[in-house]
Amino acid sequence: MTKSRVEAFSDGVLAIIITIMVLELRPPHGVALESLRPLVPVFLSYVLSFVYIGIYWNNHHHMLHAVHGVSGWVLWANLHLLFWLSLVPFATAWVGEEPGESWPAAVYGFVLLMASFAYPLLENALLALPGSDSTLSQAVGTRWKERISGLGYALGIGAAFLLPWLSYALYVAVAALWFVPDRRIEAALTRSPP
Repeated sequence: MTKSRVEAFSDGVLAIIITIMVLELRPPHGVALESLRPLVPVFLSYVLSFVYIGIYWNNHHHMLHAVHGVSGWVLWANLHLLFWLSLVPFATAWVGEEPGESWPAAVYGFVLLMASFAYPLLENALLALPGSDSTLSQAVGTRWKERISGLGYALGIGAAFLLPWLSYALYVAVAALWFVPDRRIEAALTRSPP
């Protein structure tokens, strides 16, 4: 099967996710600069979630660019990833409304953790496609970023019940880790274009 429909569908879902998140940004109820203060947590949760969706979109794009086709297993693995990412607007809105509370911080981390489990499943489904010498298989290494991310999310979930702001710091740290694009796939594409 060709990969173009998976790419187009995924791009559309991610665009809708971002649209839903931005629609949660409501204007202040006043005209003074001070009326923006209550919206700071909402805006910061939006920025962090936007960065996360951008990171997933970027890596998803590179990963699919490195393969020639997809399989039924890839389609389901991709839907699994999109399911968890589709919950980001809900978690983002809850964090924005209740930034100092434990459960919103923990649920936000749980959604990120589950998406971080879903992404390697998609990667593994793509690696299982015929042609073990594919560009993607050449690019995938030790996956240290994935392991550190999972640990960061798990620690963030636990920290949410002690100090919610510490959990957000951990989520920001994981995003910063991924903000620098993973150059493995780009390097492999340079060596052997798909």
